[in-house]
Amino acid sequence: MSVAPERKLEIMKEHGLAPNDTGSPEVQIAILTERIVNLTEHFKMHKKDNHSRRGLLAMVSLRRRLLDYVKSRDVARYQAILTKHGLRR
Repeated sequence: MSVAPERKLEIMKEHGLAPNDTGSPEVQIAILTERIVNLTEHFKMHKKDNHSRRGLLAMVSLRRRLLDYVKSRDVARYQAILTKHGLRR
């Protein structure tokens, strides 16, 4: 389940550090979180879709690595990201 281009632009404006920021960890984590939420909703209806479940696990792993990267650089940014997205650690 991908994110619509309009929604992706909203996410980039909301979480980006600059107007055209697409690569900062904050934006990448926000887009991954949106995709993870969409896939989680998908699995409520399609419980046996194991191929997509593997993709979900890969996305969760990538988000975790990005969060670990931010935490190693700046703990305050890390805490802000966790609270903004409602993630728990």
